[in-house]
Amino acid sequence: MNSARTYLLIGALAGFLAVALGAFGAHGLKNMISPAMLAVFNKGVHYQGMHALALLATGLLLRERPLPSLRWAGRFFTLGILLFCGSLYLLATTHNRSLGLITPLGGLSFLAGWLLLAIGGWKTGGD
Repeated sequence: MNSARTYLLIGALAGFLAVALGAFGAHGLKNMISPAMLAVFNKGVHYQGMHALALLATGLLLRERPLPSLRWAGRFFTLGILLFCGSLYLLATTHNRSLGLITPLGGLSFLAGWLLLAIGGWKTGGD
């Protein structure tokens, strides 16, 4: 899980799933869960879509320079999608509040990914 191709693939699949899950939330879940839980679900969709784009950027930068900071950014973005977005999807559909304990770990993963992407972007140069 270190190559540019890997993060381009994960980013594209995460983007695809964000669109599919957004449609499912809007049409399939709309009458099955409360508006508050639908908002939680949609928050997961939003963050997944945003970080799918971050993974694509990471993959493109890795093509230019295979830096460890960029590899770690991709790992943290992927982990963030799984933990943050995944826990929100499960919380919204199962009402299992204990899943909310996982969500901040995903948020921290996103923060780490952005910081590492900034470091990697800085190191790639390109004035």
